[in-house]
Amino acid sequence: MKGIILAAGRGSRMGTLTKNLPKCRTRLHGKELIQWQLDAMKGASVQKIGIVRGYLAETFDFDVTYFENKRWSQTNMVMSLVAAKEWLETDICITSYSDIVYSSDAVTKLINFPGDIVITYDPNWSDLWSMRFDDPLSDAETFRLDGNQVIEIGCRASSIKEIEGQYMGLVKYTPAGWEKVNNYLKKSSQEEADKLDMTKLLQGLINSGIEINAVAIRDQWFEVDTESDLNIYSSQYKTSPIK
Repeated sequence: MKGIILAAGRGSRMGTLTKNLPKCRTRLHGKELIQWQLDAMKGASVQKIGIVRGYLAETFDFDVTYFENKRWSQTNMVMSLVAAKEWLETDICITSYSDIVYSSDAVTKLINFPGDIVITYDPNWSDLWSMRFDDPLSDAETFRLDGNQVIEIGCRASSIKEIEGQYMGLVKYTPAGWEKVNNYLKKSSQEEADKLDMTKLLQGLINSGIEINAVAIRDQWFEVDTESDLNIYSSQYKTSPIK
């Protein structure tokens, strides 16, 4: 079992906070976001961890394996994932966005849930989104399930009924699962692949008949898109509820 943290982007919506360090190096409750991720993975016995870096790559100083997305400014998250294909081809990998904070228990549940491609989701998503947005529907995306299988993800939602949860940014791939992703990407042009974000990839796989499973996470977690998010979490929680 290996872990891959996708940390190539700058996080331009964070403003001046990412002028000298990547977004994942900003701090919440006294700890860098990426340190929260490293600790959660290690707490779930994922000992071998890699980081895909790009923006200000030289500022990363963690004792991990590094992968490079040198085209980070021209590509989206999926191309950062592809940069770590050496591991994805041979090992079960837990992949993580670098702007989320979650518990070790969330990682453990993902590891133990069956399937070649498995994501975590928050069924109580509206609690977090209501803190962050006056209108949660302005940002929340569609997420629909048939049992444990995802049938729709990542579209603009017009009603709460279209949202059974929110994707968190954590995915497990087995080598067989990654082979399905790789075969799907081979059918895309380089320009199309460069523009792919993770939910568009997942929906594309679903449309191609590939099964994506989902496990519910009821622990507290955070997504950090803006400096406002950091301020909200700090004011709402004087100490972190995440262990």
